Amino acid sequence: MKQIRLDKFLTMAGDVSRSQARQYIKKGRVNVDGSPEKKPDRKVDPETNKVELDGEICLYEEFVYLMLYKPAGVISATRDSAERTVLDLVDCKGRDLFPVGRLDKDTEGLVLLTDDGRLAHRLLSPAHHVDKRYYAILDEAVGQEEVKAFAWGLDIGDEKMTMPALLEPVGWISEAEPLTAEGKTISGLPGQEQGFAVYITIQEGRYHQVKRMARAAGRKVLYLKRLSMGPLILDRALEPGTCRTLTREEIEEIRAL
Repeated sequence: MKQIRLDKFLTMAGDVSRSQARQYIKKGRVNVDGSPEKKPDRKVDPETNKVELDGEICLYEEFVYLMLYKPAGVISATRDSAERTVLDLVDCKGRDLFPVGRLDKDTEGLVLLTDDGRLAHRLLSPAHHVDKRYYAILDEAVGQEEVKAFAWGLDIGDEKMTMPALLEPVGWISEAEPLTAEGKTISGLPGQEQGFAVYITIQEGRYHQVKRMARAAGRKVLYLKRLSMGPLILDRALEPGTCRTLTREEIEEIRAL
């Protein structure tokens, strides 16, 4: 692994900004291989040099991977002057994180935040056929006709038909409440107290794709939640607006795609 500046190393090994890292170094709080180092531009090798901050070993992470449960009302962007973004929900200083793909403002569920551009490209490329599974509540029931239409692909107004998608009817939420949103009751549906629950799995990420596919089938999406992306499944322990670091196993699984 190539050598990097000491101040950059600290930002990539802990939750500190570059300016904070420089202050820690200049105050003598950082040791390299057991000796104090006061030069922020000192080059270190993450694999061979032992870096400590206040006596604690700093473990270098080349990339960060966060699983976020995006709540409705938050936009999938890195910054916005008027709206709250997914990055406003996490505290990860010194990292240029971005969301892998986008969820509509009123859609909730799984968002992967990372600074690993190569992995993000693989996950988003249609050529890799990465499944994205959603739980949706529709205004009307669907049957085998709609299931077949999703399986063939739908005309949603783009130049190309959508790729084949999987539509799995669940039932009216008043009749199948234990199955709603992975065991959680949905409240505040616009305009009515119930709807028809389905699971939808797609392999693309077109603009408003799930909603447009439902519209092409004569239905309206009342509620939408992304449950998974490839092998990455939204942690049921997460509450809306919270996140956690991916496990080593999860990282290896998405890297293996």
